[in-house]
Amino acid sequence: MTAHDDSALRQYEEAAFEGEDVLDSGPQTAPRPSRAWRILAPDRQTAPVVFASPHSGRDYPCEFVAASRLGELDLRRSEDAFMDEVFAAAPEWGAPLLCAEFPRAYVDANREAFELDPDMFQGALPDYVNTASPRITAGLGTIARVVTDGEDIYHAPLCFEDALRRIETCHYPYHEALKGLIDTTRETFGGCLVVDCHSMPSSAAPRLKRGGKPVDVVLGDCFGTACAAQVTDTVQTVLQSVGLSVTRNKPYAGGFTTRHYGRPVDGVHVLQIEINRGLYMDEKRIRRGAGMAELIRCVTLLVGRLAEIDPAALKPA
Repeated sequence: MTAHDDSALRQYEEAAFEGEDVLDSGPQTAPRPSRAWRILAPDRQTAPVVFASPHSGRDYPCEFVAASRLGELDLRRSEDAFMDEVFAAAPEWGAPLLCAEFPRAYVDANREAFELDPDMFQGALPDYVNTASPRITAGLGTIARVVTDGEDIYHAPLCFEDALRRIETCHYPYHEALKGLIDTTRETFGGCLVVDCHSMPSSAAPRLKRGGKPVDVVLGDCFGTACAAQVTDTVQTVLQSVGLSVTRNKPYAGGFTTRHYGRPVDGVHVLQIEINRGLYMDEKRIRRGAGMAELIRCVTLLVGRLAEIDPAALKPA
């Protein structure tokens, strides 16, 4: 992390605050995001697990919507919509659930703090900015150029000061909150498992065989480097036991959260879960579908199983 990052992290360490335990049903608009994150927390944490949903936020700043050439429904296609609801049972099993409130199209919390496309901005970017990565090439940096289906978001180039404000008021506070949960969990139990909760468009889901049915779930552990194999094995076994098809790491091995925090040697394990949106929602209208209740039942079973994990399995090697 750069010196600039360290300074900004200190400056904005207390920028966000915990919100109420409510689940909004649609997009919200305000002059600025009202808060960076909320935590659904148990009365007492009894499980060495932290659940995180970085892409289910739907607090859309008015100025962001005005600067976009797309309508709110099109902007929402980048959301991992309703993942906060799918994993909402976490507190009942003694584990916290961290939810970003800002939308992914506004700031992507599963990227480096400064992973920016220079072609999106007026003038040159500071030297510390990462301007070359596969995510940037795809238009999906920290400040995305396109929504999930590839449509450009903005009318005109942005100024770097706007990107800096978004990162400092959304990205930094979210990761400060996540780091705090990880540190507390590791201190309490000797190790920590982070489950990073995502969804994937049904059109982007891999297939078990050519012409076959799209996969239901992709587990990403950075090819075994971010999470103990026995943990990934357990998750795959539980999901398959309820009839879901599961693959690993291709095409989703894990994003910034998985790579940055996943250090089994230090007692921190991170597993990314990508769930096929076709299982539970109307992808065109961004609405809950007929399969939502069944998916919640399956995921709640998984949450309960992970809550029973032996903390010794997560301690530093």
